Amino acid sequence: MRAVSPQGTKAFFRTPGYLPTRRPRRRARRVTRLLGWLAGRSVAPPHHRLVRQVFLRALGGIYLIAFTSLGRQVRGLYGSRGILPMRDLLTSPRLKALGRDRFLQLPSLFWLDASDKTLVRGIRAGQALSLAVMLGLAPQAALTGLWALYLSYVSAGREFLSFQWDVLLLEMGLLGILSAPAGLRPGPGRSEPSAAQVALWRALVFRLYFGSGVSKLESGDETWRKLTACDYYYETEPLPNRGGYYAHHLPERVQKLSTLTVLALETVGPFLAFAPRPLRLAGFWLFSGLQGVLIATGNYGFFNVQALVLGLWLLDDAALRRLLPSPPPAKPRPLWRMLGAWLPAMPLLALGANEILARFDRTRRLSPRWLDRLEMRARPLRIVNPYGLFAVMTVRRPEISVEGSDDGETWSEYTFRYKVSDPTRAPRQVAPHQPRVDWQMWFAALSSPPIWVLALLLRLLEGAPDVLKLFARNPFPEHPPRYIRAVLYDYRMTDLETRRRTGAWWTRERVGLYLPPLSLNPSGTTSRLQWHVEE
Repeated sequence: MRAVSPQGTKAFFRTPGYLPTRRPRRRARRVTRLLGWLAGRSVAPPHHRLVRQVFLRALGGIYLIAFTSLGRQVRGLYGSRGILPMRDLLTSPRLKALGRDRFLQLPSLFWLDASDKTLVRGIRAGQALSLAVMLGLAPQAALTGLWALYLSYVSAGREFLSFQWDVLLLEMGLLGILSAPAGLRPGPGRSEPSAAQVALWRALVFRLYFGSGVSKLESGDETWRKLTACDYYYETEPLPNRGGYYAHHLPERVQKLSTLTVLALETVGPFLAFAPRPLRLAGFWLFSGLQGVLIATGNYGFFNVQALVLGLWLLDDAALRRLLPSPPPAKPRPLWRMLGAWLPAMPLLALGANEILARFDRTRRLSPRWLDRLEMRARPLRIVNPYGLFAVMTVRRPEISVEGSDDGETWSEYTFRYKVSDPTRAPRQVAPHQPRVDWQMWFAALSSPPIWVLALLLRLLEGAPDVLKLFARNPFPEHPPRYIRAVLYDYRMTDLETRRRTGAWWTRERVGLYLPPLSLNPSGTTSRLQWHVEE
């Protein structure tokens, strides 16, 4: 080996082309490439005008689905001869005793009038405003009207409008008002959405999925801990479809892997909403895939469409330019408007963070009093809401069958439009329509009879036409039955071989009476029920 003198070594290290002088440059280039990859090949701020434009058009479509779906049921649910008349609630002595506070506790435009015609006109107005948003006509004003209208139904809707996708639509609608560009036909808008607005949308994505994941872990349910939840999920979900039937017969390993994947996506995946661009785009596709599986295997109204559309805020305009033309250059946003956008965003972000914190701090020791007071004020407006689906998995499927009789001996069954009933009838694809009674019958079967089930049976004894329209078949077309009862069955999905041999999708076993036979009182009034004892 050739020896090098100290002087030569010093000279060698002073050579300009030697590696140590190049190493910092190479490191700098690597850091630059890494930053470029994390930022999506550009360190420039991302743009979201196309995202906002596509999202708002889709939000208008979701409102149209929601109002159209509710319009098919509104008279049967809330009309003067519906199951839960809205007018009876708004004129109740309990609410009148609250004085002016009743308007804050139950914000609704139907305080002015809750007649059948007004309920239907509200649906028509909602459909018209939804079309305006879809066409890009005065989106800010139209979204304000939509939010006020839908809040009016939800506030006074009680059980039938208590689903998580109803409050999610209100929360999305409110953020849509804050994000929508002003003007009659603003198109993509002159200026970019502010950082505060983008932060609000991504925080909502986080809370939607993370809330579902945390609720599953906190429930202590064994099916989630043992990764057996998907063994029961497809068979016991409220309204399964054909895809859910076949998914129920997948191998045990696939079911466990599916359960583990759901837990990972809903506990770890939500943090991708705040990750660098490539990871955030990956989160968009992962969440979209999850919603796609849910659509293929069950019916959850317009919830899955909502979640898919909400995920658009994980993208930026660069991800959409292959599909949509680039808008004209944005007008610079003044500094005062950038700072002003944080004024409404900060309390909303604080309420959202408080909702997540409350899941880990049941005693609310860490929550400041002013934030608790703000939450109490905001709760009736459904501004920020908790989310969490299937925290506890049901392992059996009880179903309620409603039957009528003229003599108390021969009973005929009312056929629901979408609920599981006839074992030979194939599970239907219902979504994005939301059949309110069919869904609530699934919940009712898991508990003691709620008041609205008694009200439903009363309307069937009266032969209320708007309520009968909620059913696929009325076994008493000429006159109402004299007696009515509810029977509880336990359902199980048939195996594939039985399905091919008999054509049956379900097997059912009678458990007993859910409600004994009822009839109208002898006086002939239609406001009271009496028990009828079977001999």
